[in-house]
Amino acid sequence: MEQFIKQVSSDLKQALTDLQKIIPFSEEAILVIGTSTSEVVGEQIGTSGSELVAEAIFHELIKVQKQTKIQLAFQCCEHLNRALVVERHVARNRRLEVVSAVPIRKAGGAMATYAFANMEDPVLVETIQAEAGIDIGDTLIGMHLRPVAVPFRSSVTQIGHAHLTMAYTRPKLIGGVRAIYHSESE
Repeated sequence: MEQFIKQVSSDLKQALTDLQKIIPFSEEAILVIGTSTSEVVGEQIGTSGSELVAEAIFHELIKVQKQTKIQLAFQCCEHLNRALVVERHVARNRRLEVVSAVPIRKAGGAMATYAFANMEDPVLVETIQAEAGIDIGDTLIGMHLRPVAVPFRSSVTQIGHAHLTMAYTRPKLIGGVRAIYHSESE
């Protein structure tokens, strides 16, 4: 299991490095993280949450956060309507509504539970509009990304046994080359 955990950390580190080449991580950006630790260990989502896997993933993300200052948002499972664990200052700065719940392994998932227990001043928010996301195990993070989400393929396709999907967002492109942005009568 020790070698497996090291590989999970190594693969996540590479995936995050790949994503940072496309979108710079900074304190103004939020990275939403959806993780099925069950899928990482090769089981069906929601059936075998692993604190060891959650710990490894959390610590790798915290390393990146300390280097880049990116803000982290850990998505809960559907039992908490995919609410997100964030630091209180993120909720305050983004004017996010805090909700009254505390994730536990069976209602929130192992990853969100671990994050809530190990962040400095965690709160739960119902929704967010993040600039980038990493989905480990098909947890469906799309609802928490800003429009327009752009899929991104890393050199890493799996974390453990879990399918890896990442995305970043960009401003909407509207109008195109034929668009008129002021009245011709002006």
